[in-house]
Amino acid sequence: MHPVSRRRFLAASAGTAGALALAAPSARAVAGGRRPFGRHGSPAARRTPQTLYVDPLGRGDFTTVRDAVAAAAGSGWTLVLAPGVYRETVVLDATRTEATWIGASEDPRDVVIVHDNAAGTPKPGGGTYGTTGSATTTLQAAGFTAHRITFANDWLRADHPDITGTQAVAVKVQGDRSAFHHCRFLGHQDTLYADSMSLTAFARQYYAHCYVEGDVDFVFGRATAVHEQCHFRTLNRTDLAGAPYGFVFAPSTAGANPLGQLVVRSRISSEAPDAFYKLARPWVPSSDTTARPMLTVRDTRMDAGIDAAAPYTNMSASFPWQNQRFAEYRNSGPGARITVPENRPQLTRDQAGSATREAYLGDWEPWKGAC
Repeated sequence: MHPVSRRRFLAASAGTAGALALAAPSARAVAGGRRPFGRHGSPAARRTPQTLYVDPLGRGDFTTVRDAVAAAAGSGWTLVLAPGVYRETVVLDATRTEATWIGASEDPRDVVIVHDNAAGTPKPGGGTYGTTGSATTTLQAAGFTAHRITFANDWLRADHPDITGTQAVAVKVQGDRSAFHHCRFLGHQDTLYADSMSLTAFARQYYAHCYVEGDVDFVFGRATAVHEQCHFRTLNRTDLAGAPYGFVFAPSTAGANPLGQLVVRSRISSEAPDAFYKLARPWVPSSDTTARPMLTVRDTRMDAGIDAAAPYTNMSASFPWQNQRFAEYRNSGPGARITVPENRPQLTRDQAGSATREAYLGDWEPWKGAC
């Protein structure tokens, strides 16, 4: 998948500064204009009785994802999304299990679910949204699968200098057995919130061939999450005078959970100057001060944007990163150089044998049968 930065899509449209626009739909999407759902059927020829079709131009069952989700009560529904920008917030609640969302184009850039709330954005009824409430898409149901969709939050700090709560989540994922194939996650701070439904729920999540970009803690949360063959991109910043610009990962793994986030056979690139980003910092939330954040990065290329000498830092001095569960194994690239060994904890070969997708996800094998 070709990684295209959200900044190349940012443009003013219809009086809304910073709106996300489709700069150029793929040739396949244009060619399929008369077949907006591609190879996935249509309202006249449904794949299954539990398949619904969504198209902003009115050629499907619904024009918004939110309305389609509302109609798909219960378990086992599939939504096929035609190319377009779906500017809305969406919640898939815990009762709508085993749901599948499919981007009808073969290119995830063609199907975009986007909104622009931040944690500090005022709510119509008073107060602010907070980090969780800022999410464009919230996915609570177990057994969720997404294919070739972009999840985005295009709220920008520069447009809102009066707002200090700058967390702006593209997607919050809470359900067990949540899988994403060839998807994109675009934002700045707190882009991808890989979480669970409660402190005691250990949600397993799988991200394959995905693209994620942002600046501060842009992959975070307490889920047991495997990122395989993904591309993480750190953005440049003009609002800060020096390093660090941000942090790629901020896990908040529960202390009782033996498995946190695993990154394998992936890449971390950067738009920022060399060494202006940290690989990770531990997040120990006030709601769970017994958390022991866990992140393992293995067989992954880190470009020069990562600070090789000091890739980890603290979020709070009360919870130093050295007391958490950070480890690496067989990484490459200038950002992975081991120049200060005590700052780069490494797995042994035997330990690496347990740092695999199979060990993390158990009897769930979401890499099989992907469409």
